[in-house]
Amino acid sequence: MTELTAEIAAAAARLIVDEGMDWGPAKQRAARDLGMPRGALPGNDEVEDAVREHIAIFHADTQPAELRALRELAAVWMARLADFRPHLTGAVWRGTATRLSNIHLQLYCDDGKAAEIALLDRGVDFDVAETRGGKGRTVDMLVLDAPCPALQERVTICLTILDFDDLRGALKPDARGLTERGDLAALQTLLDTADE
Repeated sequence: MTELTAEIAAAAARLIVDEGMDWGPAKQRAARDLGMPRGALPGNDEVEDAVREHIAIFHADTQPAELRALRELAAVWMARLADFRPHLTGAVWRGTATRLSNIHLQLYCDDGKAAEIALLDRGVDFDVAETRGGKGRTVDMLVLDAPCPALQERVTICLTILDFDDLRGALKPDARGLTERGDLAALQTLLDTADE
């Protein structure tokens, strides 16, 4: 990693952790704020390392409890949405989340509208947005907010609607040997391990 890239990664990490920005916009804003060329943008692995370092230096006393609260809330929603094979992804799964982080769940559905109907049947208000799914295609994302008693605030939950077939290969580890997502059993293992 070049010095420029490392500087952008550190600035992006501050924006992600301290302001709750998403990774892509945080990298672009960090580069712009530092007057750096877009070609110097760091990769996600470099940003994740910078986020972990920033948390260790500035948030080591609060982040573990915040992460646990978000993971416990994610588990509740994964159980509620069990029919749609939910998988947790993003910062809450990877362990870099703080109270400003959104919970990202991927739902693998035979019928994309079934998740919307299930939420409506339960009286859950949500907005529909679009995001990039697997293979670069645009997919629906249901955005809702839910109370998180442990944090004493509301948390945004993003439900990305994917085809059932997208589940194949979804648990392959990345170059670092880490998975990008996990199901409820894998999340429960993370929660149990944190208690030890």
